[in-house]
Amino acid sequence: MDKIVIMAGIENKFSYYFEGEENLVNIIRQGQGGILLSAHVGNWEAAGHLLHRLNTRVNVVMYDGEHKQIKDYLERLTGGRNLNIIPIKDDLSHVYQINEALQKNELICIHADRFMDGNKTVLKTFLRGRAKFPEGPFALAATFQVPVSFVFAFKERSTHYHFYGSSLLQREDQESKRDFTNRLLSSFVKELEGKIKMYPDQWFNYYNFWE
Repeated sequence: MDKIVIMAGIENKFSYYFEGEENLVNIIRQGQGGILLSAHVGNWEAAGHLLHRLNTRVNVVMYDGEHKQIKDYLERLTGGRNLNIIPIKDDLSHVYQINEALQKNELICIHADRFMDGNKTVLKTFLRGRAKFPEGPFALAATFQVPVSFVFAFKERSTHYHFYGSSLLQREDQESKRDFTNRLLSSFVKELEGKIKMYPDQWFNYYNFWE
C-alpha cells in the first residue's frame, strides 16, 4: 500500500529521513553517472521514487522475464517519470544500455543479493553462514569505473521512512578489475548484514539463502 501511494504521487503524510543523500548528489556532480546497489530489503520501489530528488533519470536493471510486467506496473503508477527499466538479456544488450545511461549522467540501480541458475557466484560469510552472491553486479561496476553507493529505504514508523545512501566506492587507478570486484562485494555483504540486523522483519527472502 505504501509503495502505491508514494509512487502514484497521491497526497500523503509520509515523512523521510535522508541519510547519505549528499553521497548521491556527489555522484551527479561528478558528471559520469553512477551505480546504486541494493537488495530485497525494505521498500525498494519507495527508495527509487525518492531518488527523483536528484533530478536525473533512474534506470532499474532486472531480469528479462520480469521486466515487462513490472514496467507496465510502474508506468501506470508514475507515468514513466524519470524511471526506466533495463532488462538483462542473453545478447548483453543491457550492457550497452547501461553504458549509454551512464554517459548521460544517469543512475543505474541493481539488486545484488539474488541470482539466476547459471550465473557466476561468490561464497561469502553472511549472518554466520556461507551464502552465494552474484558476481555480475560488482564486476559490472568495476568495468564502468563509476562511483558506487549502497542504497536502502526502511520503514521505521507507520508513516516514516529512513533512506540510506552509503559513502561512495570507486575503482582506484592502480586497482585491477578483479580486486575492486572483490572489495565491492565484501563491502556490500557487510553493509547488507548490518541493515538486516537493524531491520530483520523487512528482509523479504523466501528461499534458503545459505549453502
